[in-house]
Amino acid sequence: MAMAVARTIESGGVLVVEAGTGVGKTFSYLVPALLSGERVLLSTATKTLQDQLYGRDLPRLVKALGLPVRTALLKGRGSYLCVHRMEMARQDASLPDRSALRTLAKVESWAQVTRSGDLSELPGLDERSPIIPLVTSTRENCLGSQCPRFRACHVANARREALAADVVVINHHLFFADLAVRESGMAELLPSVRVAIFDEAHQLNETGVQFLGAHLATGQLIDFARDLLGAGLQLARGLVDWQGVASAVERAARDLRLVVGRTPTGARLRWTGAAPEQADEHDWQSALDGVARACEEAMEALETVSEIAPDFVRLSERAHSLAQRADRFAQPGPSGVVRWVDVGLQLRLLESPLDIAEAVRTRLLGQSPAGDPASESTQNDAADDEARSIRAEAAASRAWIFTSATLGDDARLSWFTEPCGLQGAEVLRVGSPFDYARQAALFVPRDMPRPGDPLHSTRVAAVAAQAAGALGGRTLVLTTTLRALRTIGDALQTRFGIEGGLDILVQGQGPKRSLIERFREGATQGRPGCVLVASASFWEGVDVPGDELQAVVIDKLPFPPPGDPLVEARSKRLESSGRSAFSDYHLPEAAVALKQGAGRLIRRETDTGILVVCDPRLATMGYGRRLLAALPPMRRLDSMDAFEAALATLAAATRASTTDPASA
Repeated sequence: MAMAVARTIESGGVLVVEAGTGVGKTFSYLVPALLSGERVLLSTATKTLQDQLYGRDLPRLVKALGLPVRTALLKGRGSYLCVHRMEMARQDASLPDRSALRTLAKVESWAQVTRSGDLSELPGLDERSPIIPLVTSTRENCLGSQCPRFRACHVANARREALAADVVVINHHLFFADLAVRESGMAELLPSVRVAIFDEAHQLNETGVQFLGAHLATGQLIDFARDLLGAGLQLARGLVDWQGVASAVERAARDLRLVVGRTPTGARLRWTGAAPEQADEHDWQSALDGVARACEEAMEALETVSEIAPDFVRLSERAHSLAQRADRFAQPGPSGVVRWVDVGLQLRLLESPLDIAEAVRTRLLGQSPAGDPASESTQNDAADDEARSIRAEAAASRAWIFTSATLGDDARLSWFTEPCGLQGAEVLRVGSPFDYARQAALFVPRDMPRPGDPLHSTRVAAVAAQAAGALGGRTLVLTTTLRALRTIGDALQTRFGIEGGLDILVQGQGPKRSLIERFREGATQGRPGCVLVASASFWEGVDVPGDELQAVVIDKLPFPPPGDPLVEARSKRLESSGRSAFSDYHLPEAAVALKQGAGRLIRRETDTGILVVCDPRLATMGYGRRLLAALPPMRRLDSMDAFEAALATLAAATRASTTDPASA
């Protein structure tokens, strides 16, 4: 892998690498990148992985190689303390309680000593704290160079350091957010970088479509109303009826949310005509008109005080943007995009492309848009031709490297390359060095109810309890739905709450980081062993090497939800072109997700464990062979007796290593 990366860096072009768990892909791309002497942009999936790369992996290699390399960490603005908004927050009447005031005081004290302003460095700050939105900025509310505390701006300082660095570590969200709006950062940084590496690249498409469309959320309106009221009362009290203007915006947001009535939280509503399903068309249009009107009235009020402070100018720009978005969603959507509504405590209106292929081809690789007549016409304007040629030449000289442990289930990694517009890339697959046949076993209980059966989750909980009971915890249960998460979590808590002996950790009952840290502790310091029941983001990025994770239980095959508007739109596009939505989309999606979940089990050469997939379709349906082929080559357990024997063997080996570490 390192040799392929080095060749691509030297000659330019696009390389896609699937590197199995244990390959050491981080060092395989970092070493040739550092030795190349080129400026490098390194993007990964999460802020946690950013911190790991910047704080651990890069310093180790730079020191070992003895290179004079300057590195920088750049996150989205929401990760950094905004000094101006922190000062405004002290007078904010919407602070929820005394606990929030104590947290704010802690932030204020830390603000006096921090150099980076990165909130992840503040010990004990819960990522869900209601204080965070009050002391950070967004693209919408940032005052930029007009801010009275601009010289102390941590975001601006981080961007300056990035522009001066040899290696810059960012995340996919920041990359696409900046690619979409070109506000700053990457607009200056990317042209000066010859090597761009995307780790955890399997998340690129889903991350990109979030930013390459449009969205409007009632939460944005509420935040705008809160900031409007706070700035008005602090900086221009008595000059405008700030309470009335802010209340009108809040009321418009509430009216929009009420249009979908009692739609369950978590639902995604299709949007095929002038309004989403379960919404009356007239009421929907009226509510959007109400949002636009309330924002326009706020603009008029803000114009009367715009010279008093830059805060009012930025608030007016926000009001204009929100009104424009409301008008956009009141009109029919353009072709080639899908619209839907996410229902929660807030309502989110979304419009996105079906994939990022066009954006990657045109904005990154410098190619002409697919199907663009101008790309084939001999009548093109000479200036346009020259600009297109310059962009293409610059893009071709760059090295674009995309890597992950899971990028598809076929030789061309089509699951990844097609939606990302990378069909012409060089593809390399590097298998894991682990001895899966010795280290791991796969069990598919054939007597399980089918996933649609009401008893299915209860039976999954029973299998998980059997594994956890034998192993003293050490079990991760991955579910495909939140309903299954709650059912299985409740069943396990009820059982072990009565029997005792194990801690049952359930996603949502604490911050993700805290749950994983407690799970890693296991049965130490007099605390019982753990079972972790989780969904969604826990299918990947959870790294628990060693004996504390010995069983992974997956409730059912992770096919994409058929009622999801984005899934439906992608399926229809494939079918309209004569392809099979099931074979070309649903199966590859399930294969990649299953491989991700299974990848939590074996993290190093000495790990051992059992993967249990509680879906009989894996063993009985024809397509099960394709899904099995995507999994690591574990040995198969063909009966409940074999499963119980394997559990007993694992438990005995763990007891032996605990009493005699030298035997491990």
